[in-house]
Amino acid sequence: MGKIEWAMWANEQALAAGLILLTGGVVGVSGQFRGWQFAAYAVAAGAFVCLLEYPRSKRAKGTSVARPGQYCFAVCVKAFGPFTRNYYVRAFLLAALCVPGGFMLATVLGCVCLGIASLIYFVAAIRGEHWEPILPREEPPKPVGESIKKPPQNPPPRPPPEMRRKQVNDLEGAAYDNPIPVTADE
Repeated sequence: MGKIEWAMWANEQALAAGLILLTGGVVGVSGQFRGWQFAAYAVAAGAFVCLLEYPRSKRAKGTSVARPGQYCFAVCVKAFGPFTRNYYVRAFLLAALCVPGGFMLATVLGCVCLGIASLIYFVAAIRGEHWEPILPREEPPKPVGESIKKPPQNPPPRPPPEMRRKQVNDLEGAAYDNPIPVTADE
């Protein structure tokens, strides 16, 4: 059985938690709830978490599918070095960011989700995982084959070329040579 890549799950959980925290913060600020300052903090923290977690990490094995437009965010995340690439740091950062969100009802769900993401990142760090950017491929595009440029002329099933019937337009080419000689019994 394969090894579980915990960081992949933590990334998805943290991105969703950032969106939930951001949404709860917007609701708290726009509703002018009591303690709306915590909601304003949740808007800033949710936006930061979404920007930090948007670029996916390269998987250890298999194919890594990048999110659309993640390359510019990945460059920014890579620029901060060990503060963003190390999962111990991410786990403690997300745990610290989620604490003020627990003081307001509109942001509690985002706080809990961010805490869960922090725990999953901690497990990923214990397992020795770290963040690696997904770089764009430098492969040249493959040329289109000659057979693809021309569509097939006859419907399937297609017999081999030597067994195909000749066109009626070409009377000499259409003449069929029987491999067994036919003799008339008179």
